[in-house]
Amino acid sequence: MSLKMGIVGLPNVGKSTLFCALTKHDVAVENYPFCTIDPSVGVVPVPDSRIDKLSQFSNSEKTIPAVVEFVDIAGLVKGASEGEGLGNKFLSNIREVDAILHTVRFFDDSDITHVSGDIDPIKDMEVINLELMLSDLEQVNNRLQKLERDVKRGDKDAVAEEEVMKKILHALRESTPVRALEFTEEETPFVKQMAFLTYKPMLYALNTKTGGHNLQELNDGRAEKAFDYIKEQGGQYVIMDAQTERDLNDVADEDKDSFRQELGAQGDGLVDLIRKSYEILGLMTFFTTGDTETRAWTIKKGSSAPIAGAAIHNDFKDKFIRAEVIGTEELLEAGSYGKARELGKVRTEGKEYIVQDGDVMVFLHS
Repeated sequence: MSLKMGIVGLPNVGKSTLFCALTKHDVAVENYPFCTIDPSVGVVPVPDSRIDKLSQFSNSEKTIPAVVEFVDIAGLVKGASEGEGLGNKFLSNIREVDAILHTVRFFDDSDITHVSGDIDPIKDMEVINLELMLSDLEQVNNRLQKLERDVKRGDKDAVAEEEVMKKILHALRESTPVRALEFTEEETPFVKQMAFLTYKPMLYALNTKTGGHNLQELNDGRAEKAFDYIKEQGGQYVIMDAQTERDLNDVADEDKDSFRQELGAQGDGLVDLIRKSYEILGLMTFFTTGDTETRAWTIKKGSSAPIAGAAIHNDFKDKFIRAEVIGTEELLEAGSYGKARELGKVRTEGKEYIVQDGDVMVFLHS
């Protein structure tokens, strides 16, 4: 399963630097607007100590982690919904991703230019969010016009959909994104079919600077207001330092923590960001392990055992019989599959079983 996180942000907030840090790819990060014209794509492994432990447990020849796909999208300016700057291209690229990673500058530094001059995270976030909302407003208005005839005829589905569209229209006019609304089980299909931009999950990467004037440390109210705004918008956030993480690209993993300490960096925000991206996409991991390979398989949360099997091969879904299941920690504690079976830790599950994050599975099929 490959779901995409689209990295967006105003020009010069560090989003391309973040992309480089994530993917270890070298894309243009010059200090001027629109240096990223076409989206770059990178596949990033999800940090997970469980797969390393399972690989050691099985003495596997290969270890294949779960991944998240990140797309670096061109910088946005005010007026994108009307085609300003690279607006049309920006909105088109966002439609193709499953969730949005919104990079926001979170530090003061007069040596690094900002497109609007001053550093105001809420103002920056509002620029992008407004453009997404304006695009959704146009879409919902168009949909309401198309529904008019069927509504007048008394078509029940059209009447129901119209109510949902009016609910969304009112919210957008109040600067509330679609993701911040609650929908019933009956309303949700109407929302999903529209693919609203503000319905996509939003994760904010609050980009700090090691040794700089970071907003969460200045206590001038800007950070707290930003946190409140993100919550109101139905989003989540991670605080990280894109430039430091990019600088550490060529440092061995075992040495990175000591380098961060020397630089005065606060933890590994990049790991938090990757894990949070995986989570916000609604993804989870199950494992297969053996002497040939230990692999993390990606599925949507709430998937049944046959759906999980399809991640490996379609036959595992269509010809599913049963699956042997044990949690990662239970297997590691047992020391071997044989011991785990003796202890009754290996379960046999059928088609209705909902896979849990961290399950180690063996599929039996016809």
